[in-house]
Amino acid sequence: MTYGYIRVSSDKQTVENQRFEIEQFCHKEALRVDGWIEETVSGTQPYSKRRLGRLLRHVSSGDLIICSELSRLGRNLYMIMEILSYCMRRGCAVWTIKDGYRLGDDIQSKVLAFAFGLSAEIERNLISQRTREALSRLRAEGKHLGRPCGSLSKQHTLSLYRHDAYIRRAINRGQSIRSISLHLGCSRATLRRYIDRYLS
Repeated sequence: MTYGYIRVSSDKQTVENQRFEIEQFCHKEALRVDGWIEETVSGTQPYSKRRLGRLLRHVSSGDLIICSELSRLGRNLYMIMEILSYCMRRGCAVWTIKDGYRLGDDIQSKVLAFAFGLSAEIERNLISQRTREALSRLRAEGKHLGRPCGSLSKQHTLSLYRHDAYIRRAINRGQSIRSISLHLGCSRATLRRYIDRYLS
């Protein structure tokens, strides 16, 4: 199967230029596109949450993905490397038109796949190491790590903030914390912390 992959970052951009490039390329190469995958999404979004991720889970050995350029796959090098490495493991070729890349089952592609995988692993290890060092430094400085005990999560804060006017009216009417929390569907402790922080 041959797939044409098109991605634009916003509604203001058009997919037609990329589609035209892929169609012209396939015409010259005597290829037929069996399926089109088009999406309007930022390249910084994880590919697993995009239509591209669904395509990658579907591809098999002998399939081909064609896109206008590598930057259509993702906006950073390590994401692109991970995608290409995944495709090579599945036996799916990736061709780009503007960049002129043809990554498939040849020895050059396998060397690239090894380099991609090694680079990604090194980067993950470096990130992990930097995180551990930063946490150790913060602990040594006596900083408390994690959410402060008894603090409101962002979700709870936003949820109760939407009912701020109701909470104020209920308190002014002398309504109990228990009845207000039952009405809002939250715990009394959460409501009390919200009142202490934002209404006192």
